Amino acid sequence: MKTCFLIVVAFLCFLISTVAKPLETRNTPAGSPGQDSVASAAKTREKFDPSRDASQDIANAILLAQKEGKRILLDVGGEWCSWCHKLDKFFLDNKDVADFLSQHFVVVKVNYSKENKNEKVLSVYPPINGYPHLFVLENDGKLLHSQDTGELESGNHHDHDKVFNFLKKWAPQSKM
Repeated sequence: MKTCFLIVVAFLCFLISTVAKPLETRNTPAGSPGQDSVASAAKTREKFDPSRDASQDIANAILLAQKEGKRILLDVGGEWCSWCHKLDKFFLDNKDVADFLSQHFVVVKVNYSKENKNEKVLSVYPPINGYPHLFVLENDGKLLHSQDTGELESGNHHDHDKVFNFLKKWAPQSKM
């Protein structure tokens, strides 16, 4: 489970390690396999895993975010979601954005699929109208922002400047 948490607490790791072919570092939650490792970026994307315990992943992300002075980015989606795959690819192809994400956020992938809708976990957040969906949390877990990723797109892809500006806007000010 904690290995998958690495995957889930890894939208950052996901965006960075799985989505970040060009990334060179990866943050993993405390107690997770690979903790404190500065591994070379994975060449494959991190998958949404219906067997993950999203509430435990978020709890672990809070501990890590507090330790590292970062915010938390929840990436909600599923393997069935083509735009989720496009967002992963965006971070693989845009090292500057992926590096910024890694430096300022702990990423948690939260699965939403017919196998596991994570209804209990997601019920504390605003309704989601489309996937992927991003929630920005303070390092104590408090919701700061709910982001429809459709607003970060241009045509059939995610827009570099829109995504980067979104991350810059919500990065912790103490790390800027």
